[in-house]
Order: sequence, then structure tokens, then C-alpha cells
Amino acid sequence: MIVIDAVGLRKTYMLGGTEINALDDVSFQISKGEKIAITGPSGSGKSTLMHILGCLDRPDAGSYKLAGEDVAILPSSRLAEIRNKHIGFVFQTFNLLARLSALENVELPLLYAGFRDAKDRAAEALRVVGLADRMYHEPNQMSGGQRQRVAVARAIVTNPAMILADEPTGNLDTKTGDEIMALFEDLNKDGRTVVIVTHEPDIAAQCRRIIHIRDGKIEDKSISKGA
Repeated sequence: MIVIDAVGLRKTYMLGGTEINALDDVSFQISKGEKIAITGPSGSGKSTLMHILGCLDRPDAGSYKLAGEDVAILPSSRLAEIRNKHIGFVFQTFNLLARLSALENVELPLLYAGFRDAKDRAAEALRVVGLADRMYHEPNQMSGGQRQRVAVARAIVTNPAMILADEPTGNLDTKTGDEIMALFEDLNKDGRTVVIVTHEPDIAAQCRRIIHIRDGKIEDKSISKGA
């Protein structure tokens, strides 16, 4: 099953009167259960692509289908629903609410989606990421690695079609970053589709396939030798 089907994606910005092609005819597919890295230097277009894949922005042209649905043409209300139910986000800066416990942070997507068993589902997600003993701790009572695990639990709690991770190891030391990547590997082995946006070659090498972007174009789509 194809989870992501991107065809001819284009996105243009105006910067100081100059037209910048952030994405220029980008096409690729990602199948269910793959673990993919999207890489590229600063200004390559990978952040723009991430925003489109996460339904946070729309392409100016082209088609983007997520799990068979053309999301590029949907209204904002439907995009918000898709983000909540079908995409799990993991960010470099964790994006946890400081005054909420780990359990409450993980519950949030479920509460927005109207799940009645939100607490039980959130507790199970925290157990999956190895934080059963930290459910009632607030972010400031946790290490960086533990906070990122909470973020991963929040990402998987709605059982999304895709986990989209933006530089998930960027704020972590090497050992902790390796632990988070091992967690993504376990989730992927369980059948979850994982897309990791990174500029770190060693992180990209842990994914099965690498999509490398430069100047808004896909420069290379290769099988990783390190995966």
C-alpha cells in the first residue's frame, strides 16, 4: 500500500522581489512500513517538503495523496483532522506543554479527536516507549531523551498512517540520539511508516531509503548502505 504519493510538487516564495523555487517538480512514493530519510543542506527545500507532507502547508502545484486521499485540495478543517488522526509528529524541540504531565501531553491528540478511552491509550503509548514509570512527571522533571520519548508516544497514540520526525535527534547527545533511533527502528519493525527529516548523514544511514534534496529538486533516491 502506498502511504505517500507525491507527483510534481512545486512551491514558490518571493524573497526581496526574487522568486525562490523551494520545491521544483518533486515526485516520489513511500510505501506502508518503510523507514525513509529526507536529507539536504540548509535551504534545499526539505523543510518545505516536510510542511507539505505534514499537511501544514499546500503545494502551489502538483498532487499529494496521503493514504490514497488527495490532501492538496482539501479544506483547512479536513487538513486539521488528517493531521490529528493520520500523522504523528516528532519535533527537534519536543513541543511538550510544560505544565502537563507526560500522560496529559500524550492524551491531547486523543482528546481533540474525541476518544473516550484517551487516558488508557496514552498510558499504553508511554509503556511502548519505555516510560511507564514516568507518566506523571512533567517535562522539566525529565531528561531530553525522556522528553523525546514522550513526544514519540504522543505521535503514535492515534495509530497514524505515518510518523513524521523533524530532526528528532538534533537536541540530543549521540548516545541518547541512538536510543531514539533504536525506538524508531522498533516502531518501524512493528509496521509503522517512519519519515525522518535530517541533515545528519549517520542518522539518514539508519533508514532503508534516502531521498536527497538540493535546490528544490530531488537529487538522489537511494537505498541506504547502512540500514
